Amino acid sequence: MKFKAPILKFEAELWSYYVAIPKNIGDQFIEGDNRRVKCFINGADPIHSALMPKGEVYSIYVKKDFLKKHGLSEGEEVDVLLEKDTSEYGIQVPESFLVLLDQDEEGANYFKSLTMGKQRTLIHIVGKVKNVDSQLAKGLAIMHHLKEANGEIDFKRLNVLIKEYNNRK
Repeated sequence: MKFKAPILKFEAELWSYYVAIPKNIGDQFIEGDNRRVKCFINGADPIHSALMPKGEVYSIYVKKDFLKKHGLSEGEEVDVLLEKDTSEYGIQVPESFLVLLDQDEEGANYFKSLTMGKQRTLIHIVGKVKNVDSQLAKGLAIMHHLKEANGEIDFKRLNVLIKEYNNRK
């Protein structure tokens, strides 16, 4: 589904910028509780997101870094292409993390027992760095933490483990 929409700014909310998705378009992508889509803005790499209700429209959050990288600004009209996100986790998973999930059955079982939101959070932690060695260190720390905590996440403890794993290089 292609259309044009402006980059808008939230007022006093956690997220800064968004693209408004008309309700009649967004409704076509919602299946039960699944609101996951891939949003391509001006042909750039996709933003994996959920359609978030905002008044009479849905919103797709757009990070400030994305706007800067692509030379976009508030109020600018952009080309939007929406596709249903049919991926397993609703987010792009780094290859390094997929390998860890394949190799560590116990860790993978704990990971798969988490809510989809927690899974995406952990995938995001791994994927936000582009260096494969750093991704592996974060992934190993996550798997270690999941096994150590029997599938429960303590983000303070996880951050300590990530720092420890990063310092092992």
